[in-house]
Amino acid sequence: MNQTSLQIILASPRGFCAGVERAVSIVEKALEIYGAPVYVRHEIVHNQRVLRDLRAKGAVFVAKLDDVPEGAITVFSAHGVSQKVVDRAEERQLPTIDATCPLVTKVHSKGKNYAKKGYEIILIGHEGHPEVEGTMGRIEGVVHLVSTSQDVQSLTIQNDNKLAYITQTTLSVDDTKDIIHALKQRFPNIQGGDVSDICYATQNRQDAVRALAKQVDMIFVMGAKNSSNSNRLQEIGIELGVKSYLIESYHEIEMAWFQSVESIGITAGASAPESVVQELIEFLSQKYDVTVKTLETIKEDIYFNLPRQLRQVS
Repeated sequence: MNQTSLQIILASPRGFCAGVERAVSIVEKALEIYGAPVYVRHEIVHNQRVLRDLRAKGAVFVAKLDDVPEGAITVFSAHGVSQKVVDRAEERQLPTIDATCPLVTKVHSKGKNYAKKGYEIILIGHEGHPEVEGTMGRIEGVVHLVSTSQDVQSLTIQNDNKLAYITQTTLSVDDTKDIIHALKQRFPNIQGGDVSDICYATQNRQDAVRALAKQVDMIFVMGAKNSSNSNRLQEIGIELGVKSYLIESYHEIEMAWFQSVESIGITAGASAPESVVQELIEFLSQKYDVTVKTLETIKEDIYFNLPRQLRQVS
């Protein structure tokens, strides 16, 4: 193939957020302290590369808590778990480590506080997502799940004056604003913030894609197909009129996509490692004469501490 020039613009920030960094570090630290195997309920994060690397180190991912052997070290994923899972672990006397993202824990706390005050709660989120299942399972009381503005119209509420909403942390800011607007239109006395539950990393990566879309002919989002925040990044690119592809690695690329393309943008979902971005750049460097630059929209300096039980063990 003839070498043709291709400009690559990297979104910044991209890739791992502080919650994912913490979750992966928790599993690695647990393996270091306690030895393999360490059992993890559900995928610690939504990325096969990350899971493969952790499996190689001795992590075992299970769908159900009952799949964990007696006495085995058990880690709860970054998405959070329901109270039933916590209770079952205690019942079985499993030594557990909670890798739930602190921002997800904050949503749990908010929901539980509303419930204690007798509020019905509306959770804005995607049915079947582990974070949504965990959040709904943490709140004692009535919780309604809505995913679209249309869902709001079909809600049956007992008391309009005792109603509050919370949101999944990895949603699209724009979509969530539309749903909140619909909720406030139908229930003027509803309690809740604007999009304050959506995590800083999700917002930052979405803003970075918006900036990227103004400068490139095509966007690659590195991330898993079951990653909510990665899917939102692709959707934003498409909505802004830019060809956008969600891929887990460069192996999924079709060279026909590059027809009439002089510049591409690359970003990565919050659970995608930087290695997949660098591998894509290396692949394209073998096909084109590439120039690479970074478009920084905001600097991230958030860090979450490991759980105390891992910090106390030397």
